[in-house]
Amino acid sequence: MKKKITNSAEETKNLGYEIGLLLKEEHHVVILLDGEMGSGKTTLTQGIARGLGIEQIVNSPTYTILKKYDSKDKRRTLYHLDLYRLSEVGSDFDLEEYIDGQGLVVVEWPFKVEEFLPNDYLIIKIKKITDSKREFLFDCVGYPCKRAVEYI
Repeated sequence: MKKKITNSAEETKNLGYEIGLLLKEEHHVVILLDGEMGSGKTTLTQGIARGLGIEQIVNSPTYTILKKYDSKDKRRTLYHLDLYRLSEVGSDFDLEEYIDGQGLVVVEWPFKVEEFLPNDYLIIKIKKITDSKREFLFDCVGYPCKRAVEYI
């Protein structure tokens, strides 16, 4: 497990950028973001997107559950899921299609659907220390994210 501290939203985005750069050549990685409301999950995801070469504006998919972003060169895809409003897994949303598919998948509020979580993932626990300061704990389960955690 590795720990990082950021002191501003910009530092949080930069941390996400590092993560995106380190994971951009992987075919499939699932990142689980665990933190309270307002802890910086979407801010970190904005940085990850930038590291993947995504130029679109990234914002929280709270009401849509899923947003898909492609890099400018169309070589990388980011699936950003926010499961906060998902009360149960139903047949109207094929979560496993994204969890088991290709691309980089960032899941906010992942423990709403524990039964669909993959065997391999990077979990990032985010703790809000002050209005601007955050603590990030990184733990890799499985192979694809081990290098990223090592170099962050």
